[in-house]
Amino acid sequence: MRIGDTLLVALQGDLDDTTVIRIEDQLTREIARSGATGMLIDVSRLSVVDSFIARVLARIVAMVRLLGAQAAVVGIQPAVAITLVELGVPMGHLDTALNAEQGLALLERLRRGDTGTGRP
Repeated sequence: MRIGDTLLVALQGDLDDTTVIRIEDQLTREIARSGATGMLIDVSRLSVVDSFIARVLARIVAMVRLLGAQAAVVGIQPAVAITLVELGVPMGHLDTALNAEQGLALLERLRRGDTGTGRP
């Protein structure tokens, strides 16, 4: 789904490693093809995110940035956040927001070069 210059991608269901790799490839191709300047990756429907999926999310964000766009992960559920911290998965370099609305505002600030961490 596209909102202005931003692609909104909702990940849902049980994701196995093969599916996650396929999604990574599709998303990087789509950001390059579409010319979008931002991507929101909504993970609110994922009840489980293991360290592999978290690393792939981080790679997707890095690839999107290398392709000249901004990216943010939105909708991380509390249980998922707890699990990621307990597993020691480094996620501090990812831009995150509670929901898509806040994520769109975050992407707009990032596009303007505002790196402040305050919420909209």
